Parts: sequence; structure tokens; C-alpha cells
Amino acid sequence: MNNPLLSDQLLPAFDQIRVEHMEPAVDQILGDNRARIQELASQEDPAWDSLVQPMQALDDRLNNVWSVISHLNGVLNTEEIRAVHKRCLEKLTEYGTEVSQNEQLCAAFKKLAARPDFTDLTEAQQKMVNNTLRDFRLGGVDLAPEKKQAFATLSRELAELSSRFSDNVLDATQNWFKHITDEQELSGLPQSAMDGARQAARQRDLDGFVITLDFPSFYPVMTYCDNRELRREVHEAFVTRASDQGPDAGKWDNTPIMAEILQRRYAQSRLLGFNNYAERSLAKKMASSVDEVLAFLNQLAAKSKPMAEREVAELKAFAQEAYGMDDLKAWDFGYYGEKLRQKRYDISPETLRPWFPADRVISGMFEVTEKLFGVQIEQRPEVKTWHEDATAYRISQDGEEIAWFYLDPYARQGKRGGAWMADCRVRWRDQHGRLQLPVAFLTCNFTPPVDGKPALLTHDEVTTLFHEFGHGLHHMLTQVEVADVSGINGVAWDAVELPSQFLENWCWNPESLKLIAAHYETGEPLPQDLLDKMLAAKNFQAGMQMVRQLEFSLFDFRLHAEFSDENPVDPLAMHREVRDEIAVVEAPEFNRFPNAFSHIFAGGYAAGYYSYKWAEVLAADAFSLFEERGIFDPETGRAFRENILEMGGSREPAELFRAFRGRDPDVDALLRQSGITDQERAA
Repeated sequence: MNNPLLSDQLLPAFDQIRVEHMEPAVDQILGDNRARIQELASQEDPAWDSLVQPMQALDDRLNNVWSVISHLNGVLNTEEIRAVHKRCLEKLTEYGTEVSQNEQLCAAFKKLAARPDFTDLTEAQQKMVNNTLRDFRLGGVDLAPEKKQAFATLSRELAELSSRFSDNVLDATQNWFKHITDEQELSGLPQSAMDGARQAARQRDLDGFVITLDFPSFYPVMTYCDNRELRREVHEAFVTRASDQGPDAGKWDNTPIMAEILQRRYAQSRLLGFNNYAERSLAKKMASSVDEVLAFLNQLAAKSKPMAEREVAELKAFAQEAYGMDDLKAWDFGYYGEKLRQKRYDISPETLRPWFPADRVISGMFEVTEKLFGVQIEQRPEVKTWHEDATAYRISQDGEEIAWFYLDPYARQGKRGGAWMADCRVRWRDQHGRLQLPVAFLTCNFTPPVDGKPALLTHDEVTTLFHEFGHGLHHMLTQVEVADVSGINGVAWDAVELPSQFLENWCWNPESLKLIAAHYETGEPLPQDLLDKMLAAKNFQAGMQMVRQLEFSLFDFRLHAEFSDENPVDPLAMHREVRDEIAVVEAPEFNRFPNAFSHIFAGGYAAGYYSYKWAEVLAADAFSLFEERGIFDPETGRAFRENILEMGGSREPAELFRAFRGRDPDVDALLRQSGITDQERAA
């Protein structure tokens, strides 16, 4: 039987893919690519059609296989898939280093860039070539042979270390659970959480209830459970994952792995001539310098910390007056914060859940997208997927198919936590004129359906869904036909969150909420009084939320800017230092947050977590134009699509933002949207 992973079909044949297909497919492509690259690199007079288009074809074939393997490792993780993924990752890392350090191939691209007719290429084509030459430099092509070898070794080790970090977090998260037989211990939990805990117990062939560290189980305990000792126990298990502390102390400890990752990142950066990894990271971002990023974060901190401190003081006073609690610990803030929210606004996330059944939210999100960007989205149940929870959808415009995506919304065993969008296929046109349409993977970990009832989402889960779909639209609505700058490819990392955070705004507007909110039993729209309360509570503890994100951003950026061989910064010590400067909630001594910070140790956000806040400024300011003109104004929607979503990475994000907004972004738009007004800052 032919290997289904090597098929050139648009949609992968998930019903035919087996673990034994994976490694042979990767081996086949790597062998083919190595032979072909040697031919392409030896051209005397390389041109776009003779060099770049064939290289894009090689990269695309490899991406189409690896994207599927990587995705299945994240959503259907087994020991077998994990082992194959690890071996393939090692091979891909070695191959990637070979290509980025191929002097002959780099010389061919330089010849292309030096051709008199180079400026006749499209803007996207020129951007792709210039990006490629930059990436050759960042990949070590100019290094001496012995330094190239050192760089390659570091790359291989970093890939393996990051994979181990991620595996440890997954294992630590999924190994721990709390079995409870006395329902009274769960007093305060809403019915949806009780049903989920009962279902989790049944899945383990246990009576009673099971609490896990998956977010849909962990979060309700921290927010609603009256049992303070249980909150403390669950909190400790969560913040000590993959560390030397807590119930599984030392079992999956990421402490030495973090140190090894930091040392290798620093070593690679020095080989390339950078002072630290933060400088190297910024070589592919909007921000121009370490000082600019630190100034941006510190400016936001200075403007939001006073409000956060006031919020904490209010919460402590409330807990003391209403409940006699005068010693709030980290595991108390969510619980008493929810009590205060309910007292102040007479609303809680659980109150809203019945109005956000998953099917209605998903179909409403599609309606919002159709109104904004003029596309149509339809479910295609005949397409086979990897799990019964996952569904395929087709996007079309004026009857013409333009993209596909898969949506896998619910938490389950063997699925990595969090939410993300990843590309399955990239839009590009090959040298024969054939256009490959984009395909996206959209993955979330929402509370699943329980006991035959539909999945009912919290409003936070609704915004998460919109966030990931915003990434998906960036990938799928692109009109760029050059693979390396198509969709999210080639987009500066600190701008890539713009479309995702931008789309979240439609979760809050009364006009759009009519499309996404309806009671799961009666179909009634969200009542006006609940809508008013929800909007009034939107910025509840916004200052505390802002400084928490700034804490993560400053920790990440300072860690990578300050780490060196002479100053081997301890992540835990750096985290404590940043917390002492900016945090408003004291963490317990056992807190080991860095040990499970996968964004920076196993994802693409190293020295880049600040990107969330950077792009949030862009998103808030972009949305302000819709606030001025109407949130479904077709002309403004078309302008956002044409200037941001369709352009991918073909132009610099600052240029694209100015083309849409008519000016540079204004940080005050984010502060206003967060309720941190001039009056608040001065109070």
C-alpha cells in the first residue's frame, strides 16, 4: 500500500494514517530533498522559477507530512506516536541545520537577489528572498566549519530538550488526579463542574468524583470550591508540575532542562554575534531593540500596577468584612474574587454558561466572520478526522472554495493542554501554476459534553475560540501565493497575535452576541439584564490581569536578555525577582511556574511572550476603527481583510497597520479597552 502521508491530496487521509507510516514518509522526503537541493544549489544563473519555486515545492512536501505528525503528537499522544515524533524531530532538526548552513544554496539565493531583474519580482517574492537570506545568516551559514558544527549540535540538542520539556509537562499534568467520594468536599462547585468530575471518575472506573489538572477541571475548583484545603492541594499540584516540589516532586523535573535550554540558546546567539538570545529573537520581530521592549513593558506596568494594587486591597477588605478571612493566600484569590464579582455585578461565568452552547457559539462565530469578511463556512461531516470530537469545515467565497480547517474543541486524555492554531497546508502556487489551498488545525481544550447534555462554554472559552479562529483566518484568508510569506508565515512574531486578539472583540459587542449566544434549552437570546451585567463586569480586576501577563512577559524577556555564561541566571530566581517588582499577589514558596511555562521552553515564544501585549495594542487600536464606523461595517471589514489578513508576511506589519489605520498604533487604545483610564491611573 502507498504511504498515505506522501499523497498530494489537499486534505490528509486521517482514516488511513498509521504510526508505521510516519517515519518512512519523513525518511523518503528527506532523501529526495537532499538530492534535489544539491542540483538546485549548483545552478550558474538561478532565477525565481529555477531556484525558489522548486525549493518551495520541497519545503511544502515536507511540511505537509510533518504538520500531520506533529499535530497527532499533540492531540492523540501515545507512547508510540511520541517515540516516532521524537526520532523524526531529530532528523528534521539535522536536515534544517544542513539547509540553513548550505553555503552553495545561500550563494544561489544571493545571485538571485543580485540579478538586474530582481526588482521585477513581486513584493511578496522579494520579501521571501530577503527573509531567506536573513535566515541563512541566523542559521549560521557564515560561520567557520568548526563553529557550524557546534551550531548544528546545539540545534539538535535544543530540539530534543524542548520536546522533553513538553512531554514532562504533559505527563505531570495528566498523571495527577484527586479522587473524592464525599460530595460535601466539593461544596460550591457548579453543577457543570460536578458533572464533569463525575464523568472523569467513571472514565477511570471509580465511584464519586475526580479532579484533574486539565483546565476545565482545575479552574472551577480554584474559583468556586468552598473547601479551602482542597483548593490549596489542587493549586499546589498545578503550580509545581514538572518540578522538584509538590505531590510528584522530582518525577518529571524540568529544572535542569530549563538551564540546559538557556545555556544552548545563549551559545547559539553568541556564535551568531549577538550579545544574548533576546537580541537574536528580535532579529525577526517588529520591536527593534531589547531596550524598546523593556521600555514598552515597563510603561504598561507603571500605568496598570496602581490599579492592580487597588483591586487587591479591595478584595482583601471584602474577604475580611464578608467572610472574616484576613490572610488571603494564592489559592484564595480566585475564590474570593469570584464572590466579589457576584456581589458587585450579580453575575458569574457559570450564570452565562447556558447561553453559550458550543454548537451555537461555533455557528455564530461563522456568521460573524461571514458578515465581516464576506466568506461562507460549511461543515463537511463526510471528511474523516483523527477523533470523533474533530470536524472538518470548508470556507468559500462567492461559491469558490478558498480554504479548509479542522476544529477539535474538547479536552481529553492524551491531548496537550491549551489552545492553538497550526497550519496543515499552506496557500501557494507552484511552478506549474497549480494553487494549493490553505488548511488549518484549530485545537482547544474546552469542557466536553457531559451525560448527553451539549457542551456549554464559559465566556472565557468563547473568547479563546474566537482568538484561535482569528489566527486561523490569518492563515486561511491570505491571498499571497508565495509559501514562505503566505498566511502567518513570515509574519513578525510580535505582530502574529494581531488578528487573534482583534477577533476577540466580537465576543463582547451586543450586536455580535446576538449571533453567538442563545439558551441551550429554549433558544432565547441572552437577556438584556445579563448582557448589561456581563459588560459591566468585563474589566473586573483588569489591572490584576494586566500585571500578571506583564509578569510573564518581563520574566521571559529579562531571562533571555540577562542570561550568559558569566551570569547563568536561575529561572526561579529571576521569576521571584520579577514577581517582587511587579506582582500584586504573593506566590507560595513552592511555586514553580517556570517549570511548566511551555510557551517559552517548548514553544515559539522565547524572548517573545511580550508579543501578546505588543499585538494587543495593535488589536485594540484596529478595533477602535470599527467602534467608530460600526462593528459590521463592510468597508472597514474589507479594509482589515485586504490590508492585514490577505497580506500575510509579504510586507512589514508596521506598514500594513498604517495602511489599515492611517497612522501608527496608540498604546492608550489598549489601556482604554482594559478600563485603565487616565482617571484610574491617577487615582
